[in-house]
Amino acid sequence: MSIKDKHVAILAEDDYQELELHYPRLRLMEAGARVSVLGAGKDAYHSKKGYTAECDADAADVDPADLDAVVIPGGMAPDKMRGHESMVRLVRTLAEANKPVAWICHAGWMAVSADIIRGRKVTSVSSIRDDMVNAGGDWVDETVVVDGNLISSRVPGDLPEFCKALIKALEA
Repeated sequence: MSIKDKHVAILAEDDYQELELHYPRLRLMEAGARVSVLGAGKDAYHSKKGYTAECDADAADVDPADLDAVVIPGGMAPDKMRGHESMVRLVRTLAEANKPVAWICHAGWMAVSADIIRGRKVTSVSSIRDDMVNAGGDWVDETVVVDGNLISSRVPGDLPEFCKALIKALEA
């Protein structure tokens, strides 16, 4: 099955992890999805190393019903993202609609803030394990974890398996 008719949002904020934003964006585009980078008020965001991610729209201006999935990259960006209610609401709304919500590394913070992991099997970078557990998640140290519509991974080295799981979820 193709994902060419699917529309996927990738959230952006300053200090995002380069590979965790651009690798899924490119893989999804290669697989045929339409990918939109969503921010919270700026035209572009910069990674810790200075790479730019141009925004296609503001998360507050996007109707979650028009999206098929959301990807949340890590780095320190998720700590800033969760300060934007529009981003948190978008993640929560997609999760409640049973659409894929995928995060990697520190992006588990957004899943915590959206209150979507209670009773669910998840993973993240080990340094936020306690946050995930305290939010009710069943945290495991695995490359990629798929629990229903939630897809999570730990670190940039997990990106190949993370993207395979995301594309498979979009094909369903």
